Amino acid sequence: MARKTIGERLAQLEAQRKTLQIRLSKQERAIDTRRKVLIGALVLHRLENDRDVQFAGGIAEWLRRELPKFLTRDGDRDLFDDLLKPQANEPTIGNIGSGSAV
Repeated sequence: MARKTIGERLAQLEAQRKTLQIRLSKQERAIDTRRKVLIGALVLHRLENDRDVQFAGGIAEWLRRELPKFLTRDGDRDLFDDLLKPQANEPTIGNIGSGSAV
């Protein structure tokens, strides 16, 4: 069997490096996505289940203030319609402490 030239070996190593770099990038994206999902799940859980009205109301108010600036596509905004519009039983800055949010 003929030995590979240095150029062929370098090309093979470069191909392996590119393959590993792609795998690393994919792994990093997966970790980033998982972190985002978990943080989002925590926020939604706190909004739905938190007995601390000031905390939940603060998150709800912050989301209503910040999400419209962050979301650029109409389809994305539609996904958060329920969070962006205050509801009667939802804690807001105006009804925190009045007992109407519990």
